[in-house]
Amino acid sequence: MGEAPAGLTWTLIEQARARIAPHVHLTPVLTSSTLDQESGAHLYFKCENFQKGGAFKARGATNAVLSLPKAEVSRGVATHSSGNHAAALARVARLWGVPAYIVMPQNTAAPKRAAVERYGAQITWCEPTQAARERAAEHVIGATGATLIHPYNDLRVMAGQGTVAVELIGQVPDLEVLLCPVSGGGLLSGIAVAARTLLPRVRIIGVEPEGADDAARSLSAGKIVPCEHPTTIADGLRATIGALPFLEIRRYVDEIVTVSDAAIVDAMRHLWEVMKILVEPSGAAAYAAVACGRVKLHGARVGVVLSGGNVDLDSLPWIRPAPG
Repeated sequence: MGEAPAGLTWTLIEQARARIAPHVHLTPVLTSSTLDQESGAHLYFKCENFQKGGAFKARGATNAVLSLPKAEVSRGVATHSSGNHAAALARVARLWGVPAYIVMPQNTAAPKRAAVERYGAQITWCEPTQAARERAAEHVIGATGATLIHPYNDLRVMAGQGTVAVELIGQVPDLEVLLCPVSGGGLLSGIAVAARTLLPRVRIIGVEPEGADDAARSLSAGKIVPCEHPTTIADGLRATIGALPFLEIRRYVDEIVTVSDAAIVDAMRHLWEVMKILVEPSGAAAYAAVACGRVKLHGARVGVVLSGGNVDLDSLPWIRPAPG
């Protein structure tokens, strides 16, 4: 029998925290008495929309690149991504003066395309399917010799993302519930390992869109059940859950709930209006589960991860197009 794959450890997360600290923000935790009253709970919003590059992805990408031997990283780094991981990897590659080769689906949001271009990465476009992304990335790596930094199925990336929970629990030590969006699972798995280490009794809940619910179905089935054609406004939550994150999610996550796109849009707009902060649809998913009643909190102290804030301001979902 083959050996079981190595899992994410607290030691890897501690090492990531020390490695990336000079290169990422310690993001703030914000509160709102209005949202507390509406939810019947005490909400603590971990604002990764204020992170370098506008999303938590800066953590994992930075940790992964800084973990590479110099000889390897000098050949460049590559990935496939719908936007936030792409920009994060392009940013750290520019900081280290190495090439970045990014495969992006053709339906990537305009601001996320622009961010990758600003960091000087070389972009290869592909069809918006997981298979097309992976094929294109393999071709790019074969042609360049670059090292793949997977958006989520990589222990170095997962460890970097886990630093979100380390910070949050340091800022709010007595959390009872932790809500986090889930797509490929890098963020949720990293948060789960860190949170279980620091707060063994905390309730950990993943949130994903109804139209991209592979993580919820996979957790229920006890095996990965891919979503062949994910459909959701939350472009950062369309990826299929990775094998390495799924191991940790099965071990440590209490449940995964789904929310409608309408609930995500309502939550996004409400955060803008009440808290005066810019959050993208993927970043609003965790709060959507609170706002639409998908989780019962009953006065609990709840950490809510706002995972990103990269929004196409010309295509806001609540603005109707002008008549022709």
